[in-house]
Amino acid sequence: MKIRLIKDEEVLLEIPISVAEWSRENLESEMNMIEEEFQKFSRIFSALSNETCMKMMWRFMMKEDSSLRFAELMQSLNLNPKIVWENLGRLSECGFLEKIGRGRYRCSEFGRKAFMLMGLAMRQILDAIEEI
Repeated sequence: MKIRLIKDEEVLLEIPISVAEWSRENLESEMNMIEEEFQKFSRIFSALSNETCMKMMWRFMMKEDSSLRFAELMQSLNLNPKIVWENLGRLSECGFLEKIGRGRYRCSEFGRKAFMLMGLAMRQILDAIEEI
């Protein structure tokens, strides 16, 4: 079983899901790259594994200009300021959001693409795992 990333019928990336299908050389290379990027992965996974962050990202993605004010997030999600502040920080730290003014944040280009790609990939992975 493999995951494929395809654009205009061209395979951009193909990843075997089973470690047994990887050559020893490719597996070692991939593990070395993961180790080098561990901090970045950790920040992204921390944000994506947090329900409040996911709800916040959904709100940003649904806005036409992908921007929201701090107060809007508090009101629309019924959260206290500390929770909003902590999660805005988590999303900004991993590059999903950028501050564009006093109390105003916008989903970054990276954030839009990464959130959609990760959502699609996670759904496919969960479906594959449930089939096993």
